[in-house]
Amino acid sequence: MESHISVLRVIVLCFCVAGIWASYIYQGVLQETISTKRFGPNGNRFEHLAFLNLAQNVVCFVWSLMMIKIFVRRSTDGAPLWRYWSASITNTIGPAMGIEALKYISYPAQVLAKSSKMIPVMLMGALVYGIEYSLPEYICTFLVAGGVSAFALSKTSSKTISKLAHPNAPYGYGLCFLNLLFDGFTNATQDSINRRYPKTSAWEIMLGMNLWGAIYNLIYMFGWANASGYAAVGFCRENPEVAWDILMFCLCGAVGQNFIFLTISRFGSLANTTITTTRKFVSIVVSSLLSGNPLSVKQWGSVAMVFSGLSYSIFLKWKKLQKKRTE
Repeated sequence: MESHISVLRVIVLCFCVAGIWASYIYQGVLQETISTKRFGPNGNRFEHLAFLNLAQNVVCFVWSLMMIKIFVRRSTDGAPLWRYWSASITNTIGPAMGIEALKYISYPAQVLAKSSKMIPVMLMGALVYGIEYSLPEYICTFLVAGGVSAFALSKTSSKTISKLAHPNAPYGYGLCFLNLLFDGFTNATQDSINRRYPKTSAWEIMLGMNLWGAIYNLIYMFGWANASGYAAVGFCRENPEVAWDILMFCLCGAVGQNFIFLTISRFGSLANTTITTTRKFVSIVVSSLLSGNPLSVKQWGSVAMVFSGLSYSIFLKWKKLQKKRTE
């Protein structure tokens, strides 16, 4: 009986890994395609990348509403929707900066920069809250920071640069760093909501965040006569191919959330962190091989340095978890 349960757990874990990898690796390919490809007979670029966030908000709002209707019994003890208005402000601004960075740096560079989330977290913790970190934690941060810095300082191939709308590495990395800072505020606000309303389901959180995100992005994209949303819609009408890519991009994000929720509920957040970290590495490999973003030996060394730091961080979390279980 126990062996049967173990086999079933392995099958479910493989299903989760396949789902997360497939959803987010393909979403990454689509994101890179939308930001770098030239569409139509005139070879115009889709410059309105913030429109992807609006589309993602709308699709994820509808998706989470469907999931709640099918799987979740709405609890009166859950967080009311208005509670998410503040967290959604930073959750709207942060991803907008992250996706805007693709105009200035390559997709592998963006993935690598956004993998360094621990750097602003530790800086804020040490400088603002006076948290003391262990030597291994500083080693992890050094590896990640050193790898990202080395990658940023490495020479990018002319082929990769030619695909970018406005090549500007310092500006692109700056946007990614601001993205991480805003994500930190978003996570802190979400955590406070979860502590106050512990019976709120993951789908209800997704519903509230995307409802307010859609409202903010609608105001930003369509709030005045010359807002960029109108140009984005016009571009999609002239180039249905990009509209299809945007729809698939959004569906990948929504489906990927399904697998993340399943992974966390069955195997815990550490397993989810491990799967998503390895997914990022595979995304860089796929971008290099399929999308024609060749990396130099030095850049591959930088990638290895970053993911060594991330892997060591996961190992440290695993050791802490094992220690807690034995106490």
